[in-house]
Amino acid sequence: MSNLRHGLTPKMRPISAKRSTILSVLDVGTTKVVCLIAKLEPTGPSDTLRGRTHKIRIIGIGHQRSRGLKAGVVVDMMEAEKSIRYAVDAAERMAGVQVDSVIVNMTGGRVQSQGFTGQIVVPNREIDESDIHRVIEAATAHTIANGRSVLHSLPIGYGLDQATGIRNPNGMIGSRLAVEMHVSTCDTAAARNLMLAVERGHLQVEAMVATPYASGLATLVDDEAEMGVAVVDLGGGTTSVGVFARGHLVHTDAVAVGGHHITMDIARGLTMRVSDADRLKALSGSAIESSSDERELISIQQVGEDNRDYPTQITKAVLIRIIKPRVEEIFELVRDRLNKSGYGAEVGRRIVLTGGGAQLNGIGELARRILSRQIRIARPVGVHGLPDSAKTPAFATTVGLLIYPQMAGIEHFELTSRSPLLRLAAGGYASRFGAWLKESF
Repeated sequence: MSNLRHGLTPKMRPISAKRSTILSVLDVGTTKVVCLIAKLEPTGPSDTLRGRTHKIRIIGIGHQRSRGLKAGVVVDMMEAEKSIRYAVDAAERMAGVQVDSVIVNMTGGRVQSQGFTGQIVVPNREIDESDIHRVIEAATAHTIANGRSVLHSLPIGYGLDQATGIRNPNGMIGSRLAVEMHVSTCDTAAARNLMLAVERGHLQVEAMVATPYASGLATLVDDEAEMGVAVVDLGGGTTSVGVFARGHLVHTDAVAVGGHHITMDIARGLTMRVSDADRLKALSGSAIESSSDERELISIQQVGEDNRDYPTQITKAVLIRIIKPRVEEIFELVRDRLNKSGYGAEVGRRIVLTGGGAQLNGIGELARRILSRQIRIARPVGVHGLPDSAKTPAFATTVGLLIYPQMAGIEHFELTSRSPLLRLAAGGYASRFGAWLKESF
């Protein structure tokens, strides 16, 4: 965890586009922990799933109920470690391989974004790799607030003289080169505790990926990321937002409200056990009313004063009146955060919902009313070997973690003593970035 002391979460080098490899990922959430082991094999370019260099085939899966986490943050180290161990062990037994390292998502820790720009003067000649490196250094020569660690540092666009929106300036001619950087950060303490929970299971953390970034990688298709879209991951304890535009992740945010809060509202409102309330939400819950709800009866088990369960019946309308206000609150928070961020226009007219909470009946219609945009409920695409039970929005982040190494070429970090914000690696960055562009686009 030495990197965290310098303000940087672990980073991995991109996988070769010409080699097969086996990867393990760990999705640690408030309600579930999932470990996937997959074989990645090189494949040709795809117009639908842009940027993917490998075909993903799942060979092992482990799924456990999450314990010891709240709002994506570790609150009980022993329980969190136990959940992680069980999930990894199940995946190992299914795949017949031993897991030594994993890629982990980061949901809690107040994931936020900062934008930096850099500009340099160059001779009136062709731009080369050293110029690209110098302008990135200029953009990253900024400090990150104490107690924050960098998850991602992504160049999202270059400018050359009066031209903007340049994807790769290498070989172009100009006298003034600029770059726009998007830096996504999280609380260092939250990242450190999550890493510790994983490492106590004798595993190394290869990389940490922001949950909305992973979810977007798994669910966005065609030109959605180019045109502008917001991916809203409705997790158990946190709802995270990732804005994609011009083919890049340009903004991340999160609110500490999720599907588990809906479950707790039901448990309190109907005096039920939490497990029964969660089952009721999944089987009969809805975010939208219908004319028949007042007549439809639902059998439930209520907890009496003697702590015994007593069967009773309620109308579906009663259940919806408990669920709907919390769902409205979540989408109102998302709407306000998007408007405040200044990226509301980048999103355009499209929102993609994913995560376990996106499976609630009627949630798409309610989101459409509050966010005033087109809504698509998305599940992970372009992956083979997932059981039917995992082909749902709840597994989007997990699959996205497998896709991330194919995109890691656009960000690579190296510890240096010259800058408070750790800089992108010298020399090799521009060549890796150019190679990734050629392979991906």
